[in-house]
Amino acid sequence: MLVKIVLIIDKRKEQSTKYRKILENSDITVFTASDFAGALNIINKFEPDLILISDSLEFDIKKAISQIRVLTYNMRPAVIALSKSNHIQDKIDILDSGADDFLSEPINQQEFNARILAHLRRNFENCFSEKTLLFNSKISYKMLKRLINSESQWAIMLVDIDNIEFYKEIYGELAADKLMQTYSAIIKSSLEKNDYIGQFTDDNFIVITSWEKAEKIANYLVYAFETVISKFYNEADTKRGFTFLHGDDSAEDKINLVSTSIGVISNKYKKYENIKQIVNSLISTHKLAKYKSGSAYVIERPKIGAENAVEVKKQNNNILIAEPDEALSVLLEAAARLQGYNVKAVYEFDDIIQAVYDFNPSVIILDAGSSENLKGLEICRNLKFETQNIKSNIIFTTTIHDKEMVLNAGADLYLPKPYELSVIFGWIKKFNEHYNE
Repeated sequence: MLVKIVLIIDKRKEQSTKYRKILENSDITVFTASDFAGALNIINKFEPDLILISDSLEFDIKKAISQIRVLTYNMRPAVIALSKSNHIQDKIDILDSGADDFLSEPINQQEFNARILAHLRRNFENCFSEKTLLFNSKISYKMLKRLINSESQWAIMLVDIDNIEFYKEIYGELAADKLMQTYSAIIKSSLEKNDYIGQFTDDNFIVITSWEKAEKIANYLVYAFETVISKFYNEADTKRGFTFLHGDDSAEDKINLVSTSIGVISNKYKKYENIKQIVNSLISTHKLAKYKSGSAYVIERPKIGAENAVEVKKQNNNILIAEPDEALSVLLEAAARLQGYNVKAVYEFDDIIQAVYDFNPSVIILDAGSSENLKGLEICRNLKFETQNIKSNIIFTTTIHDKEMVLNAGADLYLPKPYELSVIFGWIKKFNEHYNE
């Protein structure tokens, strides 16, 4: 689906028709314009990859080329001048005005075709990602923009690797690059000739395909990703199901293994009028996939809604403090309130689960309990693995220095006592922001 577009600006109908037929035989989409105003309209609408401009027009070709260069500085198409002149000074003047090439007419048809293809090839070769050898975001955005005027039914997939930044921090840049390259190869293997894959940002991908194939591709990518991901972790991390990220003062952040999230939109049920609508809808759908646990995909479905029926998500700034040490609990509560959080404190382990239901905190500061009963560990397991619809992040504070046991109980952060207030509130801020994304 890598559509190559050429614009021919030529007043001569016979000549522009001849050039058009030559290029269309090479699977190039060609638009023609007989005047400069019509050419600018096509440039803005389709962002051609190459522009052929003839000196047959009624305005100065050098001035026209200079204006095209200014108007297309973001797109940077190749610009080729067509002229009956063969004078060296004419060629120099036109090349100095911004043209990439100068073709003197008449020109051999085979040479004409070869030169155009060479310019197109060079234009696209400059837009590859060095990491994955896929087309970069510049080309991907151009492909998305062209879908707006497409009459066919299409689907766009935003494919991401969740937790890739944490993986990079733990395993290194080279390992993260290898993971990206492997996943890009998996995606390419699932596509057909007419599909497109490119980078959306440095760490995720855009796939353009047909509506009929989109869900099958997404389903396959989730399965394939989960199948290969264990090869990118050591045996201990794979067996445990998560890894550690060292924080301040020996705090250990529990990091889930990488997963893939895929958002899919299409024009089957909704008409998109501009690139902004496409990108916003794609990002919103992708976010829904990220909210799911593990690898998942979400497909935009038709929906019915009344006018102004948009629910604005409220920020949850509720912090639950479950700390038996009353002095420490009061200190934490006072500091949290000063930072704008809504705070509830409980001192008995038996009251914690009910308080979670009643208060719905974004973050829970949970003490482990005594070394004899480890009541806090039991409550942590209950909240994370047995209680439904509890999405709170748990910071587990403890004098028991067994981080693996704590994180296996479902805690999101292992924070050994004693700790600095600045450290724990740094983590509270991070978890609260993550909860409210």
